[in-house]
Amino acid sequence: MKMESIKTAISIDKSLFAQANALARRLKVSRSRLFVMALEDFIRQQENRKLLEEVNEVYADEPGETERALLRKMRNSTGRLIEGQW
Repeated sequence: MKMESIKTAISIDKSLFAQANALARRLKVSRSRLFVMALEDFIRQQENRKLLEEVNEVYADEPGETERALLRKMRNSTGRLIEGQW
């Protein structure tokens, strides 16, 4: 399935443009394709960074008193089960 393309114009420094041209030639892709690849990669990195921040935020939370009490009960129950097996 071919995605619909939109033509756009951007302004970049001449030196960056020259580097992009050289890289596109080396990769044997069009300049447009190179910019698409770079933008896709950048977006993916930002999404991954956001996900990592969200995961870190969840794990940064210390368990509350209710969670700690539940964990103690679970450990005690598990301990009794294991002792009963031995």
